[in-house]
Amino acid sequence: MSRRLRVLHAIHDFLPRHRAGSEIYAFELARAQSVRHDVFVLAAEYDPAAVHGTLRWRAHDGLPVVEIVNNWECREFAHSYQSPRITEQLGYALDAVRPDVVHLHSLLNLSFALPRLARQHGAAVVATLHDYTLVCPSGGQRVHVAEEHVCETIDPVRCSRCFGESPFHGQMAAGRVTRLPGGRALGRAAVWMRRAAPAAMTAAATALDAGPVTAADIERRLADARGVFDAVDLFVAPSPSIAAEFVRLGLDPRRVEISDYGFAPPVGAEPGIPNRPETRNPEPGTRNPSDSPLRLGFVGTLVWHKGPHVLLEALRLISGGVAVHLHGDTEVFPDYAARLRRLASGRPVTFHGRFDRTELARIYDALDVLVVPSLWPENSPLVIHEAFMHGVAVVGARMGGIADLIEDDVNGLLVEPASASALAAALVRIVAEPGLRDRLAAAAPRVKTIAEDAAEWDVRYGRVRSAGAVPVP
Repeated sequence: MSRRLRVLHAIHDFLPRHRAGSEIYAFELARAQSVRHDVFVLAAEYDPAAVHGTLRWRAHDGLPVVEIVNNWECREFAHSYQSPRITEQLGYALDAVRPDVVHLHSLLNLSFALPRLARQHGAAVVATLHDYTLVCPSGGQRVHVAEEHVCETIDPVRCSRCFGESPFHGQMAAGRVTRLPGGRALGRAAVWMRRAAPAAMTAAATALDAGPVTAADIERRLADARGVFDAVDLFVAPSPSIAAEFVRLGLDPRRVEISDYGFAPPVGAEPGIPNRPETRNPEPGTRNPSDSPLRLGFVGTLVWHKGPHVLLEALRLISGGVAVHLHGDTEVFPDYAARLRRLASGRPVTFHGRFDRTELARIYDALDVLVVPSLWPENSPLVIHEAFMHGVAVVGARMGGIADLIEDDVNGLLVEPASASALAAALVRIVAEPGLRDRLAAAAPRVKTIAEDAAEWDVRYGRVRSAGAVPVP
């Protein structure tokens, strides 16, 4: 593609404050594309100190970011995903940026109307499917956290109950407060409660009457989500698993393409070449002598659906020879972090806290095995690719896109999800079998670079722009 384009990446929130996988990928892709195009990021932020819907500009590492304040001032449930105020302000953002392409990563905190607005502004619209936020109103992981239930199907009755028990219901309650006289001060207090005590925030939602959510409300949201399917020119699924799920949910298979994420190469590594254990360590096994415990790592958000509690439960079934290192911010979900600390009591567990991405090489070099014990149908976990690039063996749950990346007993081990005993057995096997860890790590596949990924997106952008979008009324 020879023409310089104006590309707008739209995502629910963004760096530096929000550091989950989709935000990191959107940033890396946007930064890679900025060499050839004029690239912008559109993201939401929760800030009751500001007027709901405020548009403001900032920059992150050279990328211009259009930030829209969404304080969840919802008069009804439908406004949680298609607020008239937010939709109107998004129109002004599109007027300012004038994108040729709008690349959607998440419409959570934005509006289901964005893709149609973008097409009305003459932009082609593409989307990366990171999770299930389009069809799961409680965060996109398809888990009912209060009942610790993984949703194999989208059940509107369960969804309505789940949403009422979720922090999102608390956000709606706080949004009602900020509309009252003096509500901004109360809203700032709600921000603290939302971060420090999400369970208390959820309870406050009931007391403040954030409004009931019914199965009919969920059905309407699902119908509106299918409208989003029709307004996007092309979806890209990083894993076969998430592609199949969205097709099952009504997405036209002709509108979805499977292509995994690209990654910035590890510092000091040749782009695209995994940092094999033998490359890092001339003598196999020197990273973990037989008299030292096997260093097991969890890297990511400390949240129930990621399953770090399963790892700690497995640890309690292992008599010795292993130590666990948890790398993740304990302040994001403090109630859950407290549960993890209780499970870790008296065991060889270290909580390393929040980390910067510049520390990844140090983190992975200090691990022997990455454990990915997810309970939800993961897409294509960034941490597995990172482990592949850093030459670290992986043990993961046989769930969603994890099973698309790991071939059992070839480049990793797969275990039954939510089974502490199965995970413990796999970890004991690695301890007991000399050479197994290095054999698994050495079989890691090559990981696509972010530069290659950006080049592939150039081709897609050109294809959808050449095809032309169907006019949207």
